[in-house]
Amino acid sequence: MSEHGHDHPHDHGSPAAVMTARVNALIGALEARGVAADADVTAVIERFLAAAGPQNGARIVARAWVDPTFRALLLADANAAIAALGLDMSHWAPVELRVVENTAHVHNIVVCTLCSCYPIALLGPAPQWYKSEAYRSRVVREPRAVLREFGVALADDIEVRVWDSTAELRYLVLPRRPADSDGWDEARLMQGVTRDALIGAAR
Repeated sequence: MSEHGHDHPHDHGSPAAVMTARVNALIGALEARGVAADADVTAVIERFLAAAGPQNGARIVARAWVDPTFRALLLADANAAIAALGLDMSHWAPVELRVVENTAHVHNIVVCTLCSCYPIALLGPAPQWYKSEAYRSRVVREPRAVLREFGVALADDIEVRVWDSTAELRYLVLPRRPADSDGWDEARLMQGVTRDALIGAAR
């Protein structure tokens, strides 16, 4: 894979209006066949969003920081690792999760250049800036400049890797553990893990 993660072609670059029409058509077909009503679909979405949020991503990170075995599994097979915590990335179709680790020499940041693919189950709804055309186009071309605008100033010797999400593939950043956190338990570690850090837009 290139550092920009472009090995997986996008098939989800349709305008929002087209996607909305497709979703509505699908719901209409389900209703017509007696499979599910609009209210049923709405209820499923509401249950999903109620369980989704950055606390899930923070839990994953805190566990990786205190459990080397879990961390190794997370980096090798993220779907298996989060399943062990009772978390699910499948949504309504199979989705692969990859976790990329920040180190003293590498900083990772995630984008979806053609749309806004994003691990909602682990981070909650995507922020507006993640979906903006400015972010999606600029972070690939000038990631250091974008990171500086987020308040992340990196030394010249730190490599920046940009990972491009797709409809089938999501990325999550494993931030570096705070240097002064020795002896902290998972609950305390979770408190310092932000959504933006899990995207790579913060430390």
